[in-house]
Amino acid sequence: MHSSPLVVTATALAAIVQAATLNDICTTSYLGASLPVEGFYNGITILPASLTANAVTNTSVSGSNNFPDATFDYCNVTFQYTHDGTYDIVNVMYWLPAPSKFQNRYLSTGGGGLAINSGTTSGGSLPGGVQYGAVSGLTDGGFGGFTKQMDSVFLLANGTVNWQTVFMFGYEAHHELSALGKEFTKRVFNMSAADSANSTKLYSYYQGCSEGGREGWSQIQRFADEWDGAVTGAPAFRFGHQQIQHLYSNVVEQTLGYYPPPCELAAIVNATIAFCDPLDGKTDGVVARTDLCKLQFNINSTIGLPYNCAATTGTPSVAKRQMPPSAPAPAQNGTVSAQAVAVAAQIIDGLHDTSGRRGYVSYQPSATFADAKTQFNSATGAWELSISSFGGEFVTRFLGLEDTSTLTSLDGVTYDTLIGWINGMWQTYDDTLQTTRPDITPFQSSGGKVLHYHGESDDSIPAASSVHYYESVRQIMYPGLSYNESVEALNSWYRLFLVPGAGHCSPNSLQPNGPFPQTNLAVLIDWVENGVEPATLNATYLTGSNKGANAQLCAWPLRPKWSGNGTVLECEYDQASIDTWKYTFPAFKLPVY
Repeated sequence: MHSSPLVVTATALAAIVQAATLNDICTTSYLGASLPVEGFYNGITILPASLTANAVTNTSVSGSNNFPDATFDYCNVTFQYTHDGTYDIVNVMYWLPAPSKFQNRYLSTGGGGLAINSGTTSGGSLPGGVQYGAVSGLTDGGFGGFTKQMDSVFLLANGTVNWQTVFMFGYEAHHELSALGKEFTKRVFNMSAADSANSTKLYSYYQGCSEGGREGWSQIQRFADEWDGAVTGAPAFRFGHQQIQHLYSNVVEQTLGYYPPPCELAAIVNATIAFCDPLDGKTDGVVARTDLCKLQFNINSTIGLPYNCAATTGTPSVAKRQMPPSAPAPAQNGTVSAQAVAVAAQIIDGLHDTSGRRGYVSYQPSATFADAKTQFNSATGAWELSISSFGGEFVTRFLGLEDTSTLTSLDGVTYDTLIGWINGMWQTYDDTLQTTRPDITPFQSSGGKVLHYHGESDDSIPAASSVHYYESVRQIMYPGLSYNESVEALNSWYRLFLVPGAGHCSPNSLQPNGPFPQTNLAVLIDWVENGVEPATLNATYLTGSNKGANAQLCAWPLRPKWSGNGTVLECEYDQASIDTWKYTFPAFKLPVY
């Protein structure tokens, strides 16, 4: 039998009103009286005995891509709840700022890869909220602990899906995290009582990138008033397409019968960057106009270029499977071959079926060919296929329903096979993981704001994926308006920013002079609370020769163009460039949003 929630008494409320320091609120008795009351969320029972709290002072964070350096104090709170009629346990964690620093804000944070959160330490996402006076929360999704990933509990047995896990990962866990977190915040800081001096509005926000970006959209598309604003970076939505996309580069290599050494593909990328860098009017080692790169760069010009790379010792695997391990590799040298260029060109062109109908987008020129990385066979002395571990798992586990993340072979797999796998993923997880509903009128009507960003040289989730969703929302929500009128209407509450040179949710080591939007949450707060629309997006040079300096990013569909010898930024409308970002997908009979 579950324990009953604590009853909040008048004495407890009085204590809350008088609380003035972190130590005052960071006790289990104080916070236990602040837990949401029984019946607050239908179908959920909070387990008061699970509550923990500890005060942490003088915490310093630095070097994050998602928030500035800061020093702060907080109360680390965890508790558990269960869904009535089940025996599951869901863990949530909230970092509470000191009462003197609380700014009537709540923030939910997301995960990455197949993790539903970004970690429970100061190296995760929680500091990004506390430093702005927000209670910051994360969840374990009910997967068995904060470090457990969704795929570890996806199957109950081979062939049997744990659908509760899918629904929690898909959208429900974040809805519960926010609902409980907002109510908990109001009760901790006594914002609930109408006659309270603190009865001002609680502003609620979200921040996440990659899978965290998809998690953000899962709420925006379903729950109109959950948040006042959300920062969604490089979202892994269009789930079936996106995850099978990771295998496309492997199938290109297999189909063309050539497995290029990594150094050969790197030479093509470097040459692409060198040519396309100045197309925006500024020579700084950053490709800010991959659209002009598509229009003007002839990839065949890289044939014959020399390449030379030293031997490597390999790297270990990194959690969340977005950075799989690599084996040791010998020194590589030679000249770029026509076969390698054919592989690169086919990858950039994107997935088509054998009838030539487009199935999906691909990475922009200047992104690395991460999915195409080959492995060296020391026994044969040849480079050979290395199946994407991230893409492979979605075939074995999510389609085949086998408890393994390893796809051992692509024998017989064609472009049509990939289209079929995408269809299978789409049909199976359309209502949970696909996350591409384009009509988000309820969120817009409730006054919500979205700040959506994507690195233009992202090599894990194509930047064109975000552009396609933005354009889908524009077309569905504003069908009777002209293009410019619909953009203006959409930009009043939802803005998309492409980040020049940036990689996947981070700056790009191959283009270190590119800026990155580190202060997105601050920009969103200013937009929501003060009505300051971000005509351009504030960014910071986190690496490179201008480290620490400020930059501004253009809002889609405007594109960056520099004049005055690279000193004056203009955000221009260029129809030919915009057209390179627009796609249809006739390989599927249903519309792809």
